[in-house]
Amino acid sequence: MSALDYILSRSLPLVPRPIVRRVSRRYIAGDTLREAGKVVRALNDGGLMATLDVLGESVTSAALVKSAVQEYLTALRTIRDERIDSNISVKATQLGLKLDADLCLDSMRTLARAAAELGNFVRIDMEDSSCTSATLDLYRRLREEGLLNVGAVLQAYMRRSLTDVRALPPGSNVRLCKGIYIEPRSIAYKDRAIVNKNYVRLLEEMLDRGFYVGIATHDEELVWEALRLIDRRGLPRSAYEFQMLLGVDEELRGLIRKDGHRLRVYVPYGASWYAYSLRRLKENPRIAGYVLLSLLPRRHA
Repeated sequence: MSALDYILSRSLPLVPRPIVRRVSRRYIAGDTLREAGKVVRALNDGGLMATLDVLGESVTSAALVKSAVQEYLTALRTIRDERIDSNISVKATQLGLKLDADLCLDSMRTLARAAAELGNFVRIDMEDSSCTSATLDLYRRLREEGLLNVGAVLQAYMRRSLTDVRALPPGSNVRLCKGIYIEPRSIAYKDRAIVNKNYVRLLEEMLDRGFYVGIATHDEELVWEALRLIDRRGLPRSAYEFQMLLGVDEELRGLIRKDGHRLRVYVPYGASWYAYSLRRLKENPRIAGYVLLSLLPRRHA
């Protein structure tokens, strides 16, 4: 990543929305569940699983929470009715975590119960550090109520994550990712090499504890490390899965699947595409550089 790419990635809010929309189409399945369903079916046809994410977070009213719950309930019924291989991923702040904790718990409970009745699963996404403790408490509370079809997420760049792994209940289902939110050094590791080392350390701890792990990464070094740990333990393919974002490193995705490993693709959709697009592009400064440089006038010989 060049310094220019980094600077350009931070200038993305100045880019006209139609330009961001055009570039981000590979990362977002569309505005509607119907569009997302087509993407998931295509992934299924290629031997891939999916998780549907209705875009939106940090809601400001109970009405928006209700709307999100209804959209997810519709998605769960569609998954069942159309026999597509997908679960759902939900952000706690989309269900009112920062608005009303009881409302959030009730809403997440509603989704988990509906998913259980339909033979499905709910992943509770992790957000920034202000949400970490409350989100993990939410996960533990649902499991204590007997809702075992819920999963958590931990981020390898967070300094607290090893402690969090050791505090999770037996049999936990956890997605392990690097982490994308901007955090101070006191909370999160900043050096890529240290983040990668911590990712491997956390993955090893989870596998040793018998967790089902969603190994979420596009970093081939971490894929290699994961395969090393899996091979050393002689784990069956049913004991873990790899996870990747829609539209990111499809070649690596294909290589992992070709070797017979289960792989789930994170499929976001919905009207709140703009904020998600900016975040994804900021994660990939080189792409952001191409986007912005394409707007500059070209000289003709």
